[in-house]
This record gives sequence, C-alpha cells and structure tokens, in this order.
Amino acid sequence: MALWGGRFSQAADKRFQAFNDSLRFDYRLAEQDIVGSIAWSKALRSVGVLSDDEQQQLELALNELKLSVMENPKQILSSEAEDIHSWVEQQLIDKVGDLGKKLHTGRSRNDQVATDLKLWCRQQGQQILLSLDKLQQQLVDVASQHHDTVLPGYTHLQRAQPVTFAHWCLAYLEMFERDTTRLQDVLKRLDTCPLGSGALAGTAYPIDRDALAQQLGFERATRNSLDSVSDRDHVMEMLSAASISMLHLSRMAEDMIFYN
Repeated sequence: MALWGGRFSQAADKRFQAFNDSLRFDYRLAEQDIVGSIAWSKALRSVGVLSDDEQQQLELALNELKLSVMENPKQILSSEAEDIHSWVEQQLIDKVGDLGKKLHTGRSRNDQVATDLKLWCRQQGQQILLSLDKLQQQLVDVASQHHDTVLPGYTHLQRAQPVTFAHWCLAYLEMFERDTTRLQDVLKRLDTCPLGSGALAGTAYPIDRDALAQQLGFERATRNSLDSVSDRDHVMEMLSAASISMLHLSRMAEDMIFYN
C-alpha cells in the first residue's frame, strides 16, 4: 500500500500511479537514503526513542542493504514500491520486522528527500571536480610538450595570428579552472543538512541537529525548517555549472574538429 493509501478505499488508477511513482529515477538515491537513515537511527537513540540494541539491529540491517545496493543498484527497479524511501523502509521491515517502522519516528519524507538529494549532489559534485582536475592536469602535460609547436590562431573562422599549441591548451586550462571554482562555490553553499526539519516545522524530539549534520559530513545544520525542506537551489546551481563546463568541452571539441 502507498504511504498515503489509508485515506482511500480503492487502489489508485494505474495511470496516476505511473505518473506519481518516482522509483524509476530516484532509485539512484538508495545509498544516500540508507546513510541518512543510519544517522537518523543514532539520533533517535540519543533521545531515547531507540534502545542501543534496536539501533544496532537497524544499523546492521541498513549496512547489509547498502552493500546489496552497491553490488546491484538496478535490483530496486523490479520492485513496485512508490519511491526509494518506501523501498528502503520495506526492505528494512523484511529484515527486522516492525522495528523497521520505528525508524521513521520524528522524520518526514520532506526532510528525508531533501537530505538524500543534497548528499547525492555533493557526491556527484566531488566526482566532477576530480574529473576537471584530471583534465586540467592533462592539458598542462600536453602544453609542456608543445612550447614550440606553432599553429594558426583564428578569429571569426579566419586565420589571424600564429600561436603555440601550448597557448591553446592553456586557454582551456583557464576555462576549466573557472568551472572548478564555480562548482566549489556550489558545493560550499549546499553544505548544510536539512535532516531534522520534519515536514516543514521541525521535529517534536530534541534532536541535536548540529551533531547529525557533522555525522553526515555537512558543515552545519540548516537554520530554517520551512526553507530546508523546499530548497532545491543547489540542483539548479549544479545544472548551471555543469552546463557551462559542457559548453567549454563542446568548444574544445569543435576546435579539434576545425583544426583536423
């Protein structure tokens, strides 16, 4: 049954279900959802909602599930779960019984998905930074070998002044350096943890949100719960930064085609 199914006497129309269910794309958040759930289990233990034994059972089951997902993430797609949160919860209940339901105490799907998405964006952003760094290093290595390799510089598709191939390489080094600093700025701004914000007005339990943020690797907790669950600025910023990088890559590819 869907999370909201208790309000209805009949099953949802299949067309609505196909429109509403998000598992086909948010299954990519599985590892982040599990990591966030482990952190939340520790927060619940700290306020007495879970005993030490209960928290340890949940953490063990979640870690087993994480390993399974890492080995085969596509396995999730065979499920009829509504979204990745429902899938993780059902898998957990299958492993530890009703204790799995207890994990959602004081937490909302709203702060859960906001946290998952930030964790995923942070991971993807760091991978892109590594790729940009590798690309810049390759450009420097090639440039160092071609100080004296001369080729025509173009303006408006017309030959203009002679330049070296090294100079051409280092032009793109500058572009990708701006891409790097732009992405670093995005990652710095998203480095706040929304978990513990509840549906929109916080949680009823005295959770130490700063400790929770640090456990998940964030610099600090978010300050306003209403903003926390609705903020997707970081997604738009990452898309913008990635689009600019792709334009630079496209320009470099076009240059290579032109010279060839």
